[in-house]
Amino acid sequence: MLNTMRHADRRLMAAFCLLLALSGCASISGVTTSSLDGRKVEHVVAGVGTPVVVFENGLGGRLQWWAEVLPTIARETTVFAYNRAGTGSSTEASTPRDGNAITDELRRNLRDIGMAPPYVLVGHSLGGLYMQLYARRYPQEVAGLVLVDSTHPEQLNGAGAKDNWPTWMKLMFDFSLSSAASRELEALPATGAAVLALPPFTGKPVVVLSAQKPMNETSALARDANAKRSDIVRLHPGAKQVWVDSGHAIPLEKPDAVIAAIREVLLSIQAVNVHSPSTAGNEIR
Repeated sequence: MLNTMRHADRRLMAAFCLLLALSGCASISGVTTSSLDGRKVEHVVAGVGTPVVVFENGLGGRLQWWAEVLPTIARETTVFAYNRAGTGSSTEASTPRDGNAITDELRRNLRDIGMAPPYVLVGHSLGGLYMQLYARRYPQEVAGLVLVDSTHPEQLNGAGAKDNWPTWMKLMFDFSLSSAASRELEALPATGAAVLALPPFTGKPVVVLSAQKPMNETSALARDANAKRSDIVRLHPGAKQVWVDSGHAIPLEKPDAVIAAIREVLLSIQAVNVHSPSTAGNEIR
């Protein structure tokens, strides 16, 4: 059993190192900055049309993670991706780094640069948790939701608690995360609680992409993460879950899966608007 757990931990460590290696390998043209509360916010806007597709990065991830997705979606509608405070060229903020603060900042930033709702929200990993919160806080501003191997609101509860992480994982996070990302991680339980305190986002298309490769892991931590990966669709009544032959870095490993999910949501919204404007909230079946 000990050898099995050590083997699983080594595989998890290798996957984590792969994410770090891949995170800086792509580029996106047209990246610029805007101002929010006197801070610089690095972002990119491309394409024409509505609804605007808004991308939210994972913990410590940069907007370049979407480099294989944005150009394709930008040929179909407007896209917006950005770096949260303290990431890339975005100035670090002294304000709290919990989900309520981050979604409020995103909302104001979108409006300040002229991106009007409703939005299709796309979030990877911790960014998926922020997008769940945005959709629950401001459902009238959201036309659809795509969660890309999203963090579960209770990710750090139970067997997933940081106290149960192997030493190598704690060290990896300690040495690799920026101060801003570390503050976001510390605020994750509060962000998850804020999500669960609000009514579910329903009546509009939701696609949940879940990584299938980690299902082979056997450590207690991996089993817990996989159980939460399966459970997340329960929090979104009417949602469609798609298992992707990928590790956690779906935007990098399987960008076509992300593109297909966004297109499915866009087509669902278009179909509702064309055939029955008064019921513009039908779920994907």
